[in-house]
Amino acid sequence: MVSIAHSKVNFREGPGRNYTVLWELGQGYPLRVIDRKGAWLKVRDFENDSGWVSGKLVNKQPHVVVKKERINIRSGPGVTYKIVGRSAYGEVLRTLQHGRGWVRVVHDNGVTGWVRKDLVWAGECSRNAKQQILKG
Repeated sequence: MVSIAHSKVNFREGPGRNYTVLWELGQGYPLRVIDRKGAWLKVRDFENDSGWVSGKLVNKQPHVVVKKERINIRSGPGVTYKIVGRSAYGEVLRTLQHGRGWVRVVHDNGVTGWVRKDLVWAGECSRNAKQQILKG
């Protein structure tokens, strides 16, 4: 998993600046690395779209993206805790920690709380896939 490290990064059709820009990704946007070619990473997003980004423009700071229409951000890791905020489909949240089936996050608006892990996407891949990519 990598996250976009700058305010705007081009998501391209191929591994190089001469390839078509499919769209721009914002800071923190999480991506799963599926291949590498030189300094370029082939990545997949939470909607299963794939493209290429420069490896110089990403980092390993953990983020998640909301994959449901609307989710609650709670004061603790459980449905009995108070709702302190909400987040919508496609919004990026910075990850602070993981709990049993829950993720502690920070929203761009400053709200800190917990969201159910099955309602967000973090871009993780298997250990074998990571090893293959790192060898590349």
